[in-house]
Amino acid sequence: MYLEAVRELLRKQKLVEGLVKGHGVVHHNLVETVVEKQQSVELENFMAKLAVADIVEILEALPAEDAALLWPRVPAGRSTDVLWEVSDELRDHLEEVAGPRLAETKVSVFELISGRIKQSPIKARKDLEGKKPLWIDLLNASSAQRAYIGEFYKLDLPDPGDETDLEVSNRFHIEESGALNLHSNFLLDRGGKSRSVPVAFILHKDILFSLRNEDLPVFRLQRRRAETVPGFATDCFDLLLNLYGSDVEYSADSLEDIYKTLSRVGKHVLSETMTDEEAASVLADIAEEEDLNGRIRANIMDSQRAIVFLMQSRALSDSNVKDAKQVLRNIDSLNSHTAFLFDKINFLMDATIGFININQNRRVTQLTMLSVVFLPMNILAGMGGMSEYSMMTAGIPWPISYAIFAIGSAMIGLVTYRVVRRVDQKKARRAMNK
Repeated sequence: MYLEAVRELLRKQKLVEGLVKGHGVVHHNLVETVVEKQQSVELENFMAKLAVADIVEILEALPAEDAALLWPRVPAGRSTDVLWEVSDELRDHLEEVAGPRLAETKVSVFELISGRIKQSPIKARKDLEGKKPLWIDLLNASSAQRAYIGEFYKLDLPDPGDETDLEVSNRFHIEESGALNLHSNFLLDRGGKSRSVPVAFILHKDILFSLRNEDLPVFRLQRRRAETVPGFATDCFDLLLNLYGSDVEYSADSLEDIYKTLSRVGKHVLSETMTDEEAASVLADIAEEEDLNGRIRANIMDSQRAIVFLMQSRALSDSNVKDAKQVLRNIDSLNSHTAFLFDKINFLMDATIGFININQNRRVTQLTMLSVVFLPMNILAGMGGMSEYSMMTAGIPWPISYAIFAIGSAMIGLVTYRVVRRVDQKKARRAMNK
């Protein structure tokens, strides 16, 4: 039923294209813009309602030319699943005429060959045949890819994004088949914005499966080291421990950046003066570094739990246990650094808030000073407004009398100001002597 409907839509589209080509140049653009767009939208809306299996069946049944014409109308969110399910010949033809649409996913197999780890991409099912992988890395893999690879190796590959709400006790467990499941968070510090990216690990039949939905610097570093360093890893546990070790190194680099930022902020905070605008900027920087420091601490604690789980599972060899203990020692050293940074952050935040309070106290002192200075003048001004003052200055021209009154008030205010200033200076000297 779907196949006949698609064929009819394609026939209409071809008919419209023929009519467009038969018109003159003047009418060509107008007809192409209106009619062809209507046909394309109708075809796209129809394809959006179909399941992946239906789209695959239709593409396989159509001639190669019609399949290539239909392929751009397949929803982008389902193109990866569709390409994974179609035959190898049809996939090659579609990518040849329309370009590959697997850029958002990356499935790689790493094999141990002559002491070196070699990487090969997986674009189709046939690429898995004959492989003896040590590590299979799935980046933003589709459900069809996870399902097929899981079926090929007789295990269930989850979506790492669906496991973010798991309890800590459920993140590390052993399946009935003997597969070890781990779910950890890895740090992504990019462009001044940090966040944690969930990664799922499965160790099954001496193969490490890693599933993630975002590219991470730790994995890029791991791939580079695995391909260039001879003897980098001999089994899947070596690879997993090296990944956790690389994550600790990446966290240490981020901590160094925090040190640099706090050093710059500290010089500003410990200066003699700071405006409220500068204090607000400093507080924003401190809050950002505090968030990053807390995220690093949470991630390395998560890695610590994962390594302890591996050691308790008794699946590690003696050399693996030594490597795991070394990673744990590195994590302990980072924990002391994060604790020190928390203390430094709290000190800088308190100092910044202290500057804000000093600025506020300075304003309050200035207002108090003005109130004290103008208090006698206000009293005299009230008296000057009374009728008795006019009676006392009877016979004196009012400009002269009120000029004398103003000068007298100013002199009283000046004397009051000097007295208050002298009292404050004496208090300050007394406090310094103490």
